[in-house]
Amino acid sequence: MRSYRSPRNPKPETKDPRRAGVVSAIEQQERRGGRRSNVYLDGRYAFSLTTELAIQELHVGDAISVERYAALVLKDQQARCFDAALRFLGARPRSEREMRDRLARHEFDVTVVDRVIERLRRINLVDDAAFAAYWVEQRATHRPRGSRLLKQELRQKGVSQDVLAEALSSDDDEAGAYRAAQRKATSLRTFDERTFKQRLGSFLQRRGYGYETIKPVVNRLWQEATGQPGSDDETGAVD
Repeated sequence: MRSYRSPRNPKPETKDPRRAGVVSAIEQQERRGGRRSNVYLDGRYAFSLTTELAIQELHVGDAISVERYAALVLKDQQARCFDAALRFLGARPRSEREMRDRLARHEFDVTVVDRVIERLRRINLVDDAAFAAYWVEQRATHRPRGSRLLKQELRQKGVSQDVLAEALSSDDDEAGAYRAAQRKATSLRTFDERTFKQRLGSFLQRRGYGYETIKPVVNRLWQEATGQPGSDDETGAVD
């Protein structure tokens, strides 16, 4: 019968990481919400596992060989690594590089990380194509950026050139630049044409838009703000 007492700070009886013996008790830890359980072999604390894994894999009286111990530890590391990955995904989707970098910070073994990443791929929780599409959509909706800056952001997150090109294939830079500049244009409407266009052009440049996109957008917003057609040579963007 399982025991769920929670001893204080149990320590292994030996520094040798290998464990072998007969399971004499499985005790759920009180800390961390009981998510881990201590395993005793022959009456002595030997190691801990996630409580879910302990329930699935062990019973009092089971004989544990060195090989089975190693297999249990590997499963435990994979379970902890997977849980860390799910927590990291809680805020937003992640690229594969972002996920690998985050798990590396937890000092999980590279082999464990590889297996967890493969599992995440199988269940579509790590997918660079879906991530890139999400990133472009979020930028377009909340913080419009030009293709140049979007490419830079996605490269920094490890997205490949092929995936990046596909994600940006339908991106409309001019529409995005117009949305990005509308509020700024309103704040500049009292300025003369040259100042209006220079400041608005610089604003869009800093957001990754190129001259060929900036020029028609700035002219359109000047006309909307003043009712006057713009001069082609007043845009402040640098070609």
